[in-house]
Amino acid sequence: MRLDHIVFAAGPGGVAGTTERLAEQLGETFRAGGVHPRFGTRNAILPLTGDTYLEVVEVLDHPASDKAPFGQAVRARSALGGGWLGWVVAVDDISPHEQRLGREAVSGNRHRPDGVELHWRQLGVKGLQSDPQLPFFIQWDGAPGDHPSAGATGDVSLECLEIAGDPARVSEWLGQSVDQPLGGVKVDWVAPHGTPGIVAAQLRTRHGLVRL
Repeated sequence: MRLDHIVFAAGPGGVAGTTERLAEQLGETFRAGGVHPRFGTRNAILPLTGDTYLEVVEVLDHPASDKAPFGQAVRARSALGGGWLGWVVAVDDISPHEQRLGREAVSGNRHRPDGVELHWRQLGVKGLQSDPQLPFFIQWDGAPGDHPSAGATGDVSLECLEIAGDPARVSEWLGQSVDQPLGGVKVDWVAPHGTPGIVAAQLRTRHGLVRL
């Protein structure tokens, strides 16, 4: 189990406007990701060091976005002006987590602009919806070289996550200590004064530390 990526819901400008703003702050250009047909969403990607990445996602005018929990979650966060949606941990086998949590994983896919189709299974978005401090799980299918973090320049790294929540509750959800999947990423846990979840992410760039 390891940190896979962090998810930012697009604001009023959609993926294009949001990534333009974030790219200016980070000094890096995002890549077009593609459409998630099962979820009614579309994303853009910024690969980071440490085999992780920053995803910016927007909801589409598509029936799937009303039915799929992920589409619902993105729509709700964007309706509030956009911002941090959550964080995701990668596992080699999602089956034990299905059994432990009593839920079934759902399949996801998207075609990259270069034509490569990515496939994965994800679990726990409904947990994120009810308690945004909780990550969801992902199991990637396919070659490691196709992971969205591939091609990171090494110029941007995730240094710290600021999360409003309870590490004991998150550890219970993960089935192990929350420290393990986060690896070298520092986490500042703060008491929620409203909705729990990611408050900010601190990223190291060529121009210094940037807090989003």
